[in-house]
Amino acid sequence: METSELTRFEDRVLETVKLCQDRKDSPLTWGMEVCKCLREVGLGIPSPELGQVLISNLCFINNNPYFWKFIEQAISSGLLSSLQVLALLSSRVIPHRRSQPEAYRLYLELVVRYAFSPTRMDDFCKKKITKSVDDALQLTKTYEVHIAESGHAFALFLFSIIVGLIDSTLEDWKLQLSSTDKLNGMFKDSDHQAMDVDSKVDHTDIRLELRERLHKTNSMRAIEVLGELTENKRAVVLLRLVLLNMPEKFNGLLQRLQFLEANRVASSNIKSASQVLARLFGNIQRIRGLENHLNKRHLINVLFNTGPCSSVSCSDFGTTQAACWLPFDIYMETAMDGRQLPATSAIDILAELIKTLQVNNRASWQHTFQALWISALRLVQRERDPLEGPIPHLDARLCILLSITPLAIVRLVDEEEMPSLSLEEGSNVRSHNEQGVAGCVQGTRRLGLITSLQALRQFSGLLSPPASVIIAANNAAAKAAAFVSNFKNGNEGLTEHVKNDLHTKSVGSMLHLIVEACITRKLIDTSTYFMPGYVSISVSSPPDSSLDQGAPWSAFMEGAHLAGSLKSSLIATPASSLVEIEKLYHIAINGSEEERSAAAKILCGASLIRGWNIQEHVVHFVVKLLSPPVPTNFTGPESHLVYYTPMLNTILFGMSSIDIVHVLSLHGVIPEVAASLMPLCEAFGSLVPTSSHKSSTSDEPSVYTVFSCAFLFLLRLWKFYRPPHEHCITEGGGYTGSELTLEYLLLLHNSRIASQNSSAAGDNVTNTLESSMSQAVYIDSFPKLRAWYCQNKACVASTLSGLSSGNPVHQLANKILNMIYRKMSKGGTMSSNFSAQSGSSISGSPVSTGEDAYERPMLPSWELLEAIPFVLEAVLTACAHGRLSSKDLTTGMRDLVDFLPASLAAILSYFSAEITRGIWKPVSMNGTDWPSPAATLLSVENEIKEILAAAGVTVCSPSAGVGPVMLPLPVAALVSLTITFKLDKGLEYIHGVAGPALENCASSCRWPSMPIIGALWAQKVRRWHDFIVLSCSRSAFKQNQEAVAQLLRSCFTSFLGSPNDINSSMSSPMGVNALLGTITISTRGLRPSIAPGLLFLRSCREIQNVQFVNNIIVELVVESARASAARWGNGNSARLKSNQTSLASAAALAKEVAMLGASLLCVAGGVQLVQGPLSGVWDRDPTRGLLLEELAF
Repeated sequence: METSELTRFEDRVLETVKLCQDRKDSPLTWGMEVCKCLREVGLGIPSPELGQVLISNLCFINNNPYFWKFIEQAISSGLLSSLQVLALLSSRVIPHRRSQPEAYRLYLELVVRYAFSPTRMDDFCKKKITKSVDDALQLTKTYEVHIAESGHAFALFLFSIIVGLIDSTLEDWKLQLSSTDKLNGMFKDSDHQAMDVDSKVDHTDIRLELRERLHKTNSMRAIEVLGELTENKRAVVLLRLVLLNMPEKFNGLLQRLQFLEANRVASSNIKSASQVLARLFGNIQRIRGLENHLNKRHLINVLFNTGPCSSVSCSDFGTTQAACWLPFDIYMETAMDGRQLPATSAIDILAELIKTLQVNNRASWQHTFQALWISALRLVQRERDPLEGPIPHLDARLCILLSITPLAIVRLVDEEEMPSLSLEEGSNVRSHNEQGVAGCVQGTRRLGLITSLQALRQFSGLLSPPASVIIAANNAAAKAAAFVSNFKNGNEGLTEHVKNDLHTKSVGSMLHLIVEACITRKLIDTSTYFMPGYVSISVSSPPDSSLDQGAPWSAFMEGAHLAGSLKSSLIATPASSLVEIEKLYHIAINGSEEERSAAAKILCGASLIRGWNIQEHVVHFVVKLLSPPVPTNFTGPESHLVYYTPMLNTILFGMSSIDIVHVLSLHGVIPEVAASLMPLCEAFGSLVPTSSHKSSTSDEPSVYTVFSCAFLFLLRLWKFYRPPHEHCITEGGGYTGSELTLEYLLLLHNSRIASQNSSAAGDNVTNTLESSMSQAVYIDSFPKLRAWYCQNKACVASTLSGLSSGNPVHQLANKILNMIYRKMSKGGTMSSNFSAQSGSSISGSPVSTGEDAYERPMLPSWELLEAIPFVLEAVLTACAHGRLSSKDLTTGMRDLVDFLPASLAAILSYFSAEITRGIWKPVSMNGTDWPSPAATLLSVENEIKEILAAAGVTVCSPSAGVGPVMLPLPVAALVSLTITFKLDKGLEYIHGVAGPALENCASSCRWPSMPIIGALWAQKVRRWHDFIVLSCSRSAFKQNQEAVAQLLRSCFTSFLGSPNDINSSMSSPMGVNALLGTITISTRGLRPSIAPGLLFLRSCREIQNVQFVNNIIVELVVESARASAARWGNGNSARLKSNQTSLASAAALAKEVAMLGASLLCVAGGVQLVQGPLSGVWDRDPTRGLLLEELAF
């Protein structure tokens, strides 16, 4: 470019930048305008000319936050070369670091973030940038070599920056180097020279104090930056090359470090930075200790980005620190146990866990967030081959990765930045310019998040999306590709839909979904799209039809009617904005009857399950729909809730899905759900099902249907079938508090309401949304529900008291018995008012009509529930004495559940209580009187043994085919009833209650009961075979302490390796993948297996003696730590052995062992014994115990 053209280009750029600054445009707009300047003169990107103009003319003349934000945007988007920008800034900022501490701090952050970020460019551009770097840092003059290649320039640039930062820090600490060459004084303090910006400085005392404080912290930050730079793999190789080719220059670096060490005692600054300096010293010593001959392939992979790392490298992350981050994996996998519905938000727990581990591991925020993302990605990858069954699946795991984890990070970032923001806003002494510069210094947590996302690209094995989210990942990648394309072309309308870029098709990964989740929650901005390698497009590919997913929501927002194909599309397509969800909510409240039901169904569709970016908002509005407001001009004696019957029926059925219930639990709204369901149960349970409660549409659900769904949903939230004392007391008298009760849920809900009312900024479920209810809720406000609740607790805790024949409850029980026996005597099919949506009963029998419907006791549900336990006592006693056949007993109970599905709760409570009393004789499961498991029992038992053996547990066969197969009468009756239920998605609210209760009943008997029940269910549902076998294998640990000990030992061995083999890490897998692994059962002839850690997490709730678990874990911690110390102590100190464990390694292993033991203790219910890193995370009352980490040492 000629001189005149360059001058015009420079003037045009400066004019453009000034205009953008005056308009206060965003950095993206700056970039677009500058791109137009480049196109006008025919320059490509990155542009060395642009970098020279911007840094030379604007560095101090225009030292404001807009400039720095634009510089970062230009680097990340590829407009400028990071190498050139940092070189130019180094020669200008470092010498003036005292008078410009803000600029120096921002420069340091740019160095950390972009020193090793490559910029793609052609050879001609490389030559110009190489020359620019050489001129800026005087590399040829300083090192007396000809800089011909960009690689040479980069290596010497890095070395110069390291030496320059050390020299500048020594000067700031007033330590004088005497004999060491100072790189010709290139970075010497030049603040005595006149500068344009100095004339503008307001030298007030407060301002000078603030600048001096920032200047001091900058010196410490510079040492931290040096530590981070020298840890990078590329830096290690490049500095090693400097050592080999310029030993005298490298010796100068060593002299500086020795000088720092020599002045450790004399300098208070060095004392305060001792830990950071130790990190830097260790990195440099590691470079000196490398072998002279570097592996060429390794060298190429380090210096150049040859592509994503192999999947092996994914599992190698943090090999030496794996246990330090193990609690992330343990907690996330524990949260996937569908049998537990914690009332505390996973966001709260995860945020506390992140802070705890970051402090305990003394890690940077980048490493902390990187470990967090990797644990969440591993959680998703473990669902690659899921078991089919009534358990949470991929959707719940994706919720953890794409919703819970970003929201937890939001908590941490806001916690750090919000106080500083308010301080800045309230300060009257800062100039506008300084406030802006300080405002653009992002918190260390946000910066750590950004760098952790950049580092995730190397873990390609974890980033491969599951099949069900490939389209979503591709759409996220295409959105980024279109954005980058529009930006580089200088097009307006960057927010237009991706479909405008018709020739772009991108291959997405989980990283694209993570980035979108973070951008939506304003953790990062769209500059992340410009990360190297983030956008990979194929211009020649045809457009993906999936890119039109926003079309149905656009039509909805434009006023299209919620019906037909649009309704179906909205159910299957997640919403993308809060505005869309708010409009749906208002339609569900204020629309017509048809529109209300449609809106409720859409809210419970893909927007709730896979609308990860706004999932917390969808959860809020779904829960809010359970408590609709009183309609305008509503009058009548009944509750206003009856007006919303169709909508409530739709929302209740929609929320009853197993995955949705689990998502609600992860977001911590279980207390709010319970508080919202209680008024529904009270209102609909008090109504008599008459024709006045049916709408004009024929498919309107009955009062029994709505009540049963709400009532059973409420009961799913705690173990209602267990005696009250069993909710918190285990064998040995230990308190676990692991089981919820209705009282506790209401207490937690009311405490949130009180906190919200006491402060506008009080805590709530997501810390971003107001509570769905504004008043405290007490069970005494619902007399019918309270009466049943007290009766249920009495039923499960003691035998039923006799009733006189004249008692109204006794008379009602007789009516119900007459209804059941009349159906039996007629030999008719089961009838039901249930599920008008499906048009059939729970058992699959057709709905009866005619005279039978009028012979049923049409009474309020609460009255029926009060009488049902006495009905059950009568029929079970009759069956035990031979007056009622087993078939008639099962048929009668099934008819009762078909008539009133809520009666299942009474059946489960009564049978659970009778099973624990042990007064009923066993019955033969011979296939005549009761169903026979003989066809599959032996294979199920063998598979259970194989699963346990693969996890390192050996148990005896429970039956071995000897003697008849027997079950206690209540267990036989209950399992016979449950296998008659249809496996329909609309009946998940039934199976969600019946499944856990049946498993609890089986585990309350002697252990062989579970294989028998499993065999019967495996015969009914063959596709659930693997899930059933795995569930049965858990029961082995409830009463078998030896099996528990074996499993725990296997957990330690799988994670740490065999204590008898110091080379076990080379011969077998270890770490998180070996501990938690995946489930592989009956896969094309492979031996059934489950990782021992995963089996323990799914079984620990079955173990009653928690103290025994505590003792075993403590023994294993001590044993493993002693073994490690013994291996170190037995080494021959006369000479160094390559396989001898160092003292540091032994200490690190002891810490890993302690962390593993503490993690397992926490999930097993023994958190009161863990006083240290994890206490206060899983349990908020860590008052006593011993420190495992100290014990390990």
